[in-house]
Amino acid sequence: MNPADRPPAPETRDRILDAAEALFVEHGFEATSMRMITTAAKANLAAVNYHFGSKDALIQEVFRRRLTELNRQRLAALDRLEAEANGAPLKPSRIVEAFFGTALVLAADTENGGHTFMRLLGRTYTEPNAFVRQFLAEEYAEAVHRFLDALYRALPEVPREEILWRFHFMMGAMSYSIAGTDALQLFAGHFDDADPQRLLPRLMSFLLGGLRAPLADFSALAQTPAGGREAA
Repeated sequence: MNPADRPPAPETRDRILDAAEALFVEHGFEATSMRMITTAAKANLAAVNYHFGSKDALIQEVFRRRLTELNRQRLAALDRLEAEANGAPLKPSRIVEAFFGTALVLAADTENGGHTFMRLLGRTYTEPNAFVRQFLAEEYAEAVHRFLDALYRALPEVPREEILWRFHFMMGAMSYSIAGTDALQLFAGHFDDADPQRLLPRLMSFLLGGLRAPLADFSALAQTPAGGREAA
């Protein structure tokens, strides 16, 4: 076989994924060109086309290679908790730890790319991209459905709408935190306590506090006229 006709080596695929992941974190999806990816990966466009076929497919695979395993671990943790509970509702804190704690453990992995991936995931939540968000919604569907059902059972006195809002707030807090400390520098000045290992206990404490917070009081809104100003 002519060497030029040989398929790219398997490690080339990983180099392309690693390079794309890092560049997407730094520049975003739109600003990252295929030339930038191939240069960083020391590969050619033919190798990208061979392994992925298109930039959109490459983006999907960047997420899929880690997110599939992350969601598998989340569901496995939930399965263990439900087996131990033997049909009884779970403690809300255990549900939050299984979903968010698993992600934060990955975010603390600076040796095998977990930290970079979670920064990318965090950036994706805070930057609109219809294609990526639709893909992530499909990837998350099973895990989110299972965890929300567990929270509904664990908190029967809390309206489901409020649980959805709190889950949304928790996702936002996690995403914003793991995306990096750049925003923190804006109002904190020099900040040297950004160790990803310390993020897990900090953020879990915050998330659990939010989950346990009293329900919002909407009574004042009910008394406000349609024009938005309270009656004199």
